[in-house]
Amino acid sequence: MDIKDIQNLIKFVAKSGASEVKLEMDDLKITIKTGTEGETTIVHQVPAQQLQPQAMVPVAPPAAPIAPATPVAPTEDSKYITIKSPIIGTFYRKPSPDKPLFVEVGQTIGEGDVLCVIEAMKLFNEIESEVSGKIVKVLVDDATPVEFDQPLFLVDPS
Repeated sequence: MDIKDIQNLIKFVAKSGASEVKLEMDDLKITIKTGTEGETTIVHQVPAQQLQPQAMVPVAPPAAPIAPATPVAPTEDSKYITIKSPIIGTFYRKPSPDKPLFVEVGQTIGEGDVLCVIEAMKLFNEIESEVSGKIVKVLVDDATPVEFDQPLFLVDPS
């Protein structure tokens, strides 16, 4: 495992919301802990005979759903409706890589309009709007994991 693989693993763990992950391989032992202070990574080179073969094991489940990277001030978003994820999965803004986005910031939507898809267990679930209004903000990056009840969009109903 090279440094690029370790960096990608750290990014993946940070996005997943897990607070700690341990990975033990033949000659490498990695513990990744995430918290409010940021990321901490401990990498140990250990002789192979001291390790037991294991796969990646999350030590602790996520404490809370992943928060948006740039939250909107409470006074600013109090007039907006938050559309939340009804399921756990991977959030996609497009039906396929070569197609346009379902919705964009500033676009007016109606009830029943498809806003995104969430992939769960190899099934792509269309998420439809239950309100009419204008998309103010997309709170999740494309192709990232989302939790149940995690905010996805802010909609101005006026």
